[in-house]
Amino acid sequence: MSHQLPDVQASSPDVTVGLGQVGVTGVEKLVKIAREEQRPLVFTAEFEVFVDLPAWRKGADMSRNMEVIDEILEDATREEAYRVEEVCGEVAERLLGKHEYTSRAEVSMEAEFMRREKTPATDRETQHTVNVIASATATEEGTREEIGAQVTGMTVCPCSQGMSAARAKETLEDLGVDEETITEFLEEVPQPGHSQRGHATLTIEANGDPEVDLNDVIDVARDAMSARIYNLAKRPDEDHMTYAAHADAKFVEDCVRSMAEGVVEEFDHLADDAVITMKQSNDESIHQHNAHAERVVEMATLREEVDGDA
Repeated sequence: MSHQLPDVQASSPDVTVGLGQVGVTGVEKLVKIAREEQRPLVFTAEFEVFVDLPAWRKGADMSRNMEVIDEILEDATREEAYRVEEVCGEVAERLLGKHEYTSRAEVSMEAEFMRREKTPATDRETQHTVNVIASATATEEGTREEIGAQVTGMTVCPCSQGMSAARAKETLEDLGVDEETITEFLEEVPQPGHSQRGHATLTIEANGDPEVDLNDVIDVARDAMSARIYNLAKRPDEDHMTYAAHADAKFVEDCVRSMAEGVVEEFDHLADDAVITMKQSNDESIHQHNAHAERVVEMATLREEVDGDA
């Protein structure tokens, strides 16, 4: 004689309080992203999946969540037909459709992405690592998708560089060098400043139309710092990076503002309600603390602010 198992998930809880996010974290999946006439990109991605839970329902049915995740990610791996953020969007939409009690589904993922490039001076093949960030939120009003990346680079402090330049000017004056030559020398040879490794994060949230190219996001974030850095570096490359960084010294705030300029220039096609998140964190070299700056803003406002400074 078979016994029907009780659906404890659908029963009423002892405390009838609704919950904003109930789900699973740390779900690892292999995802392939198709590219025209190129091998697909392969990510080992870690997912977080959440739905909201009304006050009257005890549980969110985790087995169903995992079933949907497996189903859509297996499809994505097999068909190689999705942008990264579209994987999140489709999972979120399927979750919303399969849970009659939920009004909001959220899916996010992070993955490491290796990009090939050439070193700046010796033109050698190398690779650099990018943390890809993608997410989607599905509601009855529609689906919003987010794509972005966190990249590393190099920054130089303008304040310490200014002090070094003042010392160099004083020394050159004591040596009898004329003012015009001193000015020309300091313009040609950037003075020392304390440098740090910077971490730039740029994400764009929109409704998926028009599309956002992940490579463009990465480039805008990398170029917002004082200089790009490279895994492989011969001495000419090291000299190139050091000079480039000191020739474009930036505070942490400057990096976010440079990112804003890059976003307006590169992504002018975005809708006014696209949400741009820009963050810069610097691992300070002469302090135990780190420096941080960020801005979350709609595209319409960002255009007005950047164009107003033009």
